[in-house]
Amino acid sequence: MTTETAREQMRARYPDDSGDLDRDGVRIHWERYGAGDRSILFLPTWSIVHSRCWKAQIPYLARHHRVIAFDPRGNGLSSRPLDPAAYDEAEFAGDALAVLDATGTDNAVVVGLSLGAQRGLILATCHPERVAGVVLIGPAVALAPLPPERARAFERFHDERDDAEPWAKHNAHYWQRDFPGFVEFFFSQVFSEPHSTKQIEDCVGWGLECGVDCLLASEDGAGLGDTTAETAAAITCPVLVIHGDEDAIVPHAAGAELARLTGGSLVTIAGGGHCPQARDPVLVNLLIRDFVEALDGWGST
Repeated sequence: MTTETAREQMRARYPDDSGDLDRDGVRIHWERYGAGDRSILFLPTWSIVHSRCWKAQIPYLARHHRVIAFDPRGNGLSSRPLDPAAYDEAEFAGDALAVLDATGTDNAVVVGLSLGAQRGLILATCHPERVAGVVLIGPAVALAPLPPERARAFERFHDERDDAEPWAKHNAHYWQRDFPGFVEFFFSQVFSEPHSTKQIEDCVGWGLECGVDCLLASEDGAGLGDTTAETAAAITCPVLVIHGDEDAIVPHAAGAELARLTGGSLVTIAGGGHCPQARDPVLVNLLIRDFVEALDGWGST
């Protein structure tokens, strides 16, 4: 029995259909679960994790709806290109559109976590006919100032650093010296809630699957952090933002501002960190379910 087979046996639900598509030489692996009048598309976030980050959502929501997920370029069963141009934010949105086409999906409720929020906003503004609504969880959008230490990490990403700031680990030179050390640190910040050992272990494993070279390339992809107030205000479909008030990766204020600009609803999870879909899956699943079911009445009088 291979390691991959052993890992797969832990799934609560297997896909009803799966496949691969090719976009300019980059293979994108997708999976479809369940059936129903509404489709839900789970977008990839940063390539440091793959589509199993949605493992607590898919089995429940696929009981009632048609659910689609795909691995990001750089992780899972998708290709691992090393050219930063392959990680342009527009490419991730293009992958999502191609997956909708490959699965025969006219439109879907799009769910994005962290960086996936930006990709969902690109899809919703460029192809509004394909997006019935968006759910954005811990959205990594530049609509509020980052804490100073986090901001310095982005500004000095390619600089050699010798300071002792914890976020100095978010650095190209550090990654090349001790990539596992960065991955472990990063997910300790993602899951700020107590008793998150299992979630951290999962994500560290997925991050190591990505590898340092792919993640370095992804960090240099064009369009990171390009979400503007004008982009957000251009969204015309219903929007739900879910954000933990103790998110150590993206300030809660960014999610609140995104909800305001889009005219969407904001649900704040008290004590929640950056990945409430993993730490509070029942709450997040019910929020997504209620949002999807309310779409049939949206805009009616």
